Amino acid sequence: MLSLDAAWAQNRLDMAPDPDQSRAEYERVSKEITLSSERLAKLAADMAAVKKDHASITAALIQSAMTEQKLGQDIEDIGAKLEGLKGEEQKIRASLAARRDVLAEVLAALQRMGLNPPPAILVKPEDALSSVRSAILLGAVVPELRQQTEILLADLKEQSRVTASIEAERARLTAAVGEQTAEKKRLGMLLEAKQKLEAETQTALAAEKQRSEALAAKAGSLKELIASLEADKARKAAAAAKAAEQKAAEQKAAEQKAAGADKAPAQTAPAQKAPEQTELAALPVPEANRLTAAAPFSALQGQIALPVTGKIKRRFGASDGNGAVMLGDMVATQSGAIVTAPADGNVLYAGPFRSYGQLLILNAGDGYHVVLAGMSRISVASGQSVLAGEPVGAMGEARVASTSASKNGNATPELYVEFRKDGKPVDPTPWWADRFSGRT
Repeated sequence: MLSLDAAWAQNRLDMAPDPDQSRAEYERVSKEITLSSERLAKLAADMAAVKKDHASITAALIQSAMTEQKLGQDIEDIGAKLEGLKGEEQKIRASLAARRDVLAEVLAALQRMGLNPPPAILVKPEDALSSVRSAILLGAVVPELRQQTEILLADLKEQSRVTASIEAERARLTAAVGEQTAEKKRLGMLLEAKQKLEAETQTALAAEKQRSEALAAKAGSLKELIASLEADKARKAAAAAKAAEQKAAEQKAAEQKAAGADKAPAQTAPAQKAPEQTELAALPVPEANRLTAAAPFSALQGQIALPVTGKIKRRFGASDGNGAVMLGDMVATQSGAIVTAPADGNVLYAGPFRSYGQLLILNAGDGYHVVLAGMSRISVASGQSVLAGEPVGAMGEARVASTSASKNGNATPELYVEFRKDGKPVDPTPWWADRFSGRT
């Protein structure tokens, strides 16, 4: 009995499921995966085949980000399935453990019978009563033993099936993480190619970044930062328009002086295009990177996907854990996950800002702003235009020290997403596609 108890206890210790094992497995596999030289060579060949222009690379970036996020979602699904299978395994083991005492008693009774078999009838008259008692005991024990054995065999068979399924899902997880690693490498190569194309605009982007950082240093809150950035943008637009008007007036005066006042009206139309041309020329990134007929942000309700693979853990209006309420949604995601622009827009700010860490603000038009915080890296700069689905940054690795840390020491990276209308936070839920919004 003691050895049997010890075996059951050891078995339960060896097979006790870790509630965070799926996340830990992903982190472990991610660190172990390395791309082969053949895979790297194929990626380089793919890059060589990409047409080296802004539109082609942007399209390739969006497609690659979609592939990476699809792989990320597959990994999330595999992790959920693994958790379910491990839950089944735990139930089976709990069922076996619950019948441990009964099975031990039956096995012990049979063992005693084997060591001391019942006497043959009629050998001695006094043995008849003992034979009857043994028959009664066997009649009661054998059916119970058979029933328990059948249940045990069914549980063991199911346990074997579940164990095989867990191993298969682990193999799928490894394969998916390998594909995701390759896609992240492709994204990195595409981003490098895009940065080389934009080398001529780096001076303008650097100046824009310096102005943004100066405004961020003065701003005391996110609202103040957005307001100051928008005011600065309006001042620059007004200055550009004034300069364009002055240039148009000078051009008109020169034409009138050269050709006579009677020809001035015919020269007016071309001159009126100068302000628009000047404003476009002042933009750091070509407008070819923007959709020509983008829908207003307010018309995108129910259509926007999460900017990162994962699940919304805390929503707008819920407690933030510090005595206040959430002004946006918090999305739990994977280590190193790619973050994409949820909608077309201009990058109003990109960089660190107070307790937000790495902060990205997109001007989505129509008075709307999208705020993303919690990334470890931002791959766009202030003044750039981005398309929906275009990579704008990446998450960091799982944190060891965090208030949300799990028992095994891991903490899921989280992306904070906030939508603002005319400077005030609004609930993002109506904009999320159904599979993200929580709507039934």
